[in-house]
Amino acid sequence: MRGFVGNSMKKILIIVENLPVPFDRRVWQEATTLKANGYGVSIICPIGKGYEKRYEEIDGIHIYRHALPLEAHGAKGYLLEYGAALFWEFYLSFKVLRRHGFDAIHACNPPDLIFLVGGFFKLFFRKKFLFDHHDINPELYEAKFKRRDFFYKLLCWFERLTFKTADISIATNESYKKIAIERGGMDPDKVIVVRSGPSLERLKILPPNPDLKKGKAFLVGYVGVMGQQEGIEYLLEAAHYIRNTLKRDDIHYGLVGGGPELDILKKRAETLGIADIVTFTGRAPDQLLLEILNTADVCVNPDEFNPMNDKSTMNKIMEYMALGKPIVQFDLAEGKFSAADASVYAKPNDAVDMANHIVALLDNPEKRAEMGEIGRKRVVELFEWQYEVPKLLGAYEKLFSS
Repeated sequence: MRGFVGNSMKKILIIVENLPVPFDRRVWQEATTLKANGYGVSIICPIGKGYEKRYEEIDGIHIYRHALPLEAHGAKGYLLEYGAALFWEFYLSFKVLRRHGFDAIHACNPPDLIFLVGGFFKLFFRKKFLFDHHDINPELYEAKFKRRDFFYKLLCWFERLTFKTADISIATNESYKKIAIERGGMDPDKVIVVRSGPSLERLKILPPNPDLKKGKAFLVGYVGVMGQQEGIEYLLEAAHYIRNTLKRDDIHYGLVGGGPELDILKKRAETLGIADIVTFTGRAPDQLLLEILNTADVCVNPDEFNPMNDKSTMNKIMEYMALGKPIVQFDLAEGKFSAADASVYAKPNDAVDMANHIVALLDNPEKRAEMGEIGRKRVVELFEWQYEVPKLLGAYEKLFSS
């Protein structure tokens, strides 16, 4: 049991703002791994659909949830959301400290403001602070608002303060590690890469459900956040091109996920005249997600080419590969590193080229099967969560020995 040092069990407080737990799959894998290896674990996160309880204990992990006033749009919205989140994070941190205790705070961004909580407890209570770098927020801002202005520079400052506060930083890939060192000023020895490897216990290969194809011959699958920077509009434009220009009406599209742009994307599908061939599930339970992905003939990652997406490893790519699905995506550096020959790569931000790649794959079942096998093998041999467990535990050993 690695969590035990002498006769005392080390206790961890994980703080995550943008998703509820256990819905946030990376955070839940980290939490259950730490618990299984002798650490005490508590979590602070927002409430969400299906996760409304303000407190519950799951598998021995204490989960405290708080409300957020809204899903932010614009500067005022973000100020309100982040301000409310910080209030609850401070308040619930003291509650966890009193009820369960903790020796370290494990902060998961976005946003890069949780260092205020971590820094406070580090300064006044001598707690350790580990930063789990999920998103590069300056690039995320640029992707959303298409500019580098005062707020972009402010986010760079918050990011640097987060790295300066952190005793150890976890990066999800080598691109993020480089940012931590070069832009964040972190000591390279204190940055550990822990990828978001999928759990094959959760991602089970199941028989397809033909009803999800809605009478069509093929199903194209997508899973992820319905956000501005996810590029889902490219997929909708590709579907429109396939139906109206290529005259293919034998394809249905299953899009799994919730987010601030969901209603806008539904209206966009109606405007394009493809609402009848696109199913938006909203935020869905694992069972529906697995049914759609197992039924899909091709899975798509339409993330647009921009500095953020080019440097980020997307969970959906790993999930597609774990289920043996061929992938179509734009030519992005980290996406290509993950998928290799399990994917074909369209020209960046070109919906027509994406459409042509989708149709070509649907018409080539042999290639689809070959690509699916390649992806599954890469997960089994390289990327499954079991390979990341020693890295996570090593980061904590380094944290508590520093």
